[in-house]
Amino acid sequence: MAYINRDTSGKIIGLSEHPGNGAVEDLPVDDPEVIAFLEAARNQLSSSDAETIRVIEDLVDVLIEKKVLLLTDMPPAAQQKLMERQRMRSDLGVLGNLMVDEEDIL
Repeated sequence: MAYINRDTSGKIIGLSEHPGNGAVEDLPVDDPEVIAFLEAARNQLSSSDAETIRVIEDLVDVLIEKKVLLLTDMPPAAQQKLMERQRMRSDLGVLGNLMVDEEDIL
C-alpha cells in the first residue's frame, strides 16, 4: 500500500509507506495514479541527473584548475571517464553552431 498526499485539485503530490503528514488515503502500488506519479518523479529525477553531472564536471574542472585537486589523485577509472567527457565536450563545442535545441527546427 502507498499512502497518498493530494493537493486541493486532487492531484497526487506525495507518497509514503506510512500514514501521516497529510498522507491518509491508501492506494495499491499498482494503481494507475500511483504508477503515473512515480513515473513522473522518475523522469524528473533523470532529467535532473544530467544537469547535476554537468555541475559536478564543472566543479572538478575548477578544482583541478586551482590545483586544489589533481586529476592523478582520482582513481584511474574516474580519470579516464573525466578525460573522455572533456574530449566529447570539446568535440561538440567545435560543432556548437550546427547543433540545435530540441525546440529548434532545422
